[in-house]
Amino acid sequence: MIVAQRPPAKPGAIRQLKGVVPARLPDSYYELLEISNGGEWSLSEQPYNFVMDSAEEVASAIRDGNLREFFDGFLMIGSDGAGEHIALDIRGMEPWPVVAVDMTNIDLDESVMVIASDFDAFYQLMGAERVK
Repeated sequence: MIVAQRPPAKPGAIRQLKGVVPARLPDSYYELLEISNGGEWSLSEQPYNFVMDSAEEVASAIRDGNLREFFDGFLMIGSDGAGEHIALDIRGMEPWPVVAVDMTNIDLDESVMVIASDFDAFYQLMGAERVK
């Protein structure tokens, strides 16, 4: 269920994001940005809330590289609105699992919780259907 929707991402913002991401991201992620560039959704499972970062925020975080030291291989795309980031785990092979990362604990065995096996499954937890 949509809690707060934003205007769609501009094509230039999506192109810019595609130019800096270290992996091929799911089409459904870009489709969601084309619907709402950021926003907030309820999830049907833990962590029960997804506050999506805008395309510009994700691109900026990738360029800054501040999280790379402790959270390399995680593409942060938002948060739960509390203390966990929501990320695509790009350390392995596609499809990338969607995970919650406790940013206060750098022990990845303890701080990473799988939310969905891939972004399409995560999209369904949001109560959203693919639009394209």
